[in-house]
Amino acid sequence: MKELIDNRHVVDIKELVTPRQVKERLPTTEMAESVVIETRRALQDVLYGRDQHRLLVVVGPCSIHDPGQAYAYAESLKRIAEATKDHLLVIMRTYFEKPRTTVGWKGLINDPHLDGSCDIASGFELARTILLNINNMGLPCGTELLDPVTPQYISDLLSWSAIGARTTESQTHREMASGLSMPIGFKNGTDGSLQVALNAMATASQPHSFVGINVDGVTSIIRTNGNPDRHIVLRGGGGKTNYGREHIMQALEGLTNEVITRPIMVDCSHGNSDKDHTRQIPVAHSVLKQHCEGQKGILGLLLESNLKPGKQSWDQGKTFEYGVSITDACIGWEDTETLLYELAEGLAKETQDNAVAH
Repeated sequence: MKELIDNRHVVDIKELVTPRQVKERLPTTEMAESVVIETRRALQDVLYGRDQHRLLVVVGPCSIHDPGQAYAYAESLKRIAEATKDHLLVIMRTYFEKPRTTVGWKGLINDPHLDGSCDIASGFELARTILLNINNMGLPCGTELLDPVTPQYISDLLSWSAIGARTTESQTHREMASGLSMPIGFKNGTDGSLQVALNAMATASQPHSFVGINVDGVTSIIRTNGNPDRHIVLRGGGGKTNYGREHIMQALEGLTNEVITRPIMVDCSHGNSDKDHTRQIPVAHSVLKQHCEGQKGILGLLLESNLKPGKQSWDQGKTFEYGVSITDACIGWEDTETLLYELAEGLAKETQDNAVAH
């Protein structure tokens, strides 16, 4: 038998349904389109300081693994988003791709049946269905984009996106970000390093040409003119937090060449909570206090929250507890609701105090 010199470790190559086919089966609606456009504009107003009073809050499950639970969460969050809209711009965290440090469940797009079958074609359709349904509730969605192919399937339903700590340094992801249509945040590195995120901010603002796919799934040269709507996400790392006053100032000093007024978001989880989900709450309170005391470079917060607190492990064929994360631990809904109202009340008090002072 002739020895293979290519694909020696590849078991199978299966043609994937194209983005156009998925979008034709699951077209956007007037409601979803309106939510995306209006939220992106509102977020730009916050970014560039035209809206000085509201904080952006991206909140939701670490990862979505069950559509029904995602809709239940979205219905509750929509109620709070409406009640606090004068002070908070709330976007639901709808994460479908999970970068793994070693191995594990890679997210709903990669493995929608949670059984290791990795039916990615179904995963793309399921992710798009979930985004459509949540947008149709009137609630905007945000996610972390991991695979450069993914945006062609779902980016028209996203109001905000992030590039994660493991991929911020990647040229591929910086190029991808330069062509995305929504505002995007770059996390600092897993070791806590800020410079990689600052470099990513600068790189993604510039034009690029790179290899990608078009809506028909054909390998193409993608040319972009750069994404002006970028910001930093401070998430801690290397055993240290980076949400304090000195860390916010350091990040702002690294962005002196940017025209963005409020370029700093704080991820209340991960390194900033020392991976203790309950510590997200005091982190959020600290960031709110800084904002109310005059640090207007703060854009907002990123929170990991689910219907129930904590986490459970993923195993193939396992029966999961309802409402509990299968990736990172999250705060539960009761704490989430309380926290969002506390944030809104703090901002309302700041507005009142400023009005009295003037």
